[in-house]
Amino acid sequence: MYQTEKVLAEETKEMRAVFAEVMEELAQQDGRVVYLDADIINSIGMTGFWKAHPERTVNCGIQEANMIGAAAGMSATGLIPFVHTFGPFATRRVMDQVFLSAAYAKLNVRIIGSDPGVTASTNGGTHMPFEDMGMMRCIPEVTVLEPTDSVMLSDLLRQTKDSYGVFYIRLSRKKAEKIYADGSTFEIGKAAKLREGSDVTIFATGISVADSLRAAELLEREGIRAAVSNIFTIKPVDREAIAEAAKTTGAIVTAENHSILNGLGSAVAEVLTETVCCPLERVGVRDRFGEVGDVAYLKRVLHLTAEDIAAAARRAVARKG
Repeated sequence: MYQTEKVLAEETKEMRAVFAEVMEELAQQDGRVVYLDADIINSIGMTGFWKAHPERTVNCGIQEANMIGAAAGMSATGLIPFVHTFGPFATRRVMDQVFLSAAYAKLNVRIIGSDPGVTASTNGGTHMPFEDMGMMRCIPEVTVLEPTDSVMLSDLLRQTKDSYGVFYIRLSRKKAEKIYADGSTFEIGKAAKLREGSDVTIFATGISVADSLRAAELLEREGIRAAVSNIFTIKPVDREAIAEAAKTTGAIVTAENHSILNGLGSAVAEVLTETVCCPLERVGVRDRFGEVGDVAYLKRVLHLTAEDIAAAARRAVARKG
């Protein structure tokens, strides 16, 4: 289904450009596809879509709650709405509308929250969601996805178009590091293994996937063989992959550009307590707000780097037995 690149390298296109290209493709294929935005259409690269499909594009202004309600109403008429705004406004500001108007009503809405975690960068703490996946995963029947690169983004967008339900898609707008070969496809709800290992398993999502692969290289030099898997579906999480990793490697690390509370780390911990217990170390943001800075700086101060992931793996291995 998927193949990985042999060398990590920055992609040539920004994620938002790929998002716009795929959305144009989906709109051409299916007249039910509509797009709603909260006054940042240019920021996500959808100006061209708006010009090509003005009758299927709604700029709702800075009225995010109303936007979710409008999307739910469109879904009720048989349309397929894709909704975008920055991550904090796609979750914190619209929690009640997502819960009641979309999920509780069992409607069909895709919510794209852009600039997650430290990728909000110079927009600072007010625009830097570390809690968005946690909020969305607690709403019944909502699927929570975080595409790792543009190849995965393309495939997941196409899949959600032809699926039914409420989806939250956490999306960085800028260039990602290319993990997967062109044409790769993925199964929602199943982890994508990137590297074999016998001593510890690193489960990662989003921008932390590339850093986890770097951490595995650091560990290999020390004789520690680390498996790396990309859990791009935070909900429903791949329980089988987590339990199997606990059995085979006996130690687990989670790595995410998100709070350690209620995100990937919490999801994995919940599975371990119910299936196969083993040492778990969580790499993520520890109960604090964001700040202004570039991504490299923010990774350092929030302890999200490859070195931090490697250190967590050493702790997990030391706790075995």
